[in-house]
Amino acid sequence: MAARRPVKIRKKLLVVAVITTPAELRRATRLSDRPDLFELRLDHFVGEEDQLEAKMSIFPAPLIITARHPAEGGANKLSVQHRRELLLRFLPRARYVDVELRSANALRAIITAARKKNVRCIISFHDFDSTPTARSLWNKARAAKRFGADVFKVATRTDTPTELERLLDFIKNSNLDLPLSVMGIGKLGRKSRRELMRHGSVLNYAHMGRTRLAGQPSLAEIRRWTLDVGR
Repeated sequence: MAARRPVKIRKKLLVVAVITTPAELRRATRLSDRPDLFELRLDHFVGEEDQLEAKMSIFPAPLIITARHPAEGGANKLSVQHRRELLLRFLPRARYVDVELRSANALRAIITAARKKNVRCIISFHDFDSTPTARSLWNKARAAKRFGADVFKVATRTDTPTELERLLDFIKNSNLDLPLSVMGIGKLGRKSRRELMRHGSVLNYAHMGRTRLAGQPSLAEIRRWTLDVGR
């Protein structure tokens, strides 16, 4: 697939609230102080698609939709075909669609459909065990760009200063014409996310009550961080 020029995200850093449960979904539809975006984890709502679709018109902020690969934290062990069907069904409601780099070829039809509908594409990479070298991450970012990414998202394990330094090296020294969303998970997760936000991570993810990922900040906490970095 020929690379396309990335769609530039506006300069300010964006806050993304993650929805994985019916309770979080209810809270999201009632928020008055809204985040910039919600990430709707479709893999967590299998069997509830009709109810979910009925609520699409009352979301107070635009949506990122994703149906995560089981090897990268996806719920319910969904097949590629099932994930494709979910993403196609909800694509007309989305501002962004998130497809893992490992799935980009198998879900090429989603990337193509998103382009036709003017939905931006996040190509993502998740490693819950470690953080690859900056060079490895730059190679993955280049691959994401070839698939037509508007944003390359990285979420990796940061239990040690060395792992955190790799993410900082990646974002600080990247010369790619591609917006980056970079975050850590684990013992240094919070520290990593705050530092990476300072260095220009464009999409910054928060939980809405109870996190499943060590180091993920709450919506209230990440809002305080954005004031500190002067978004």
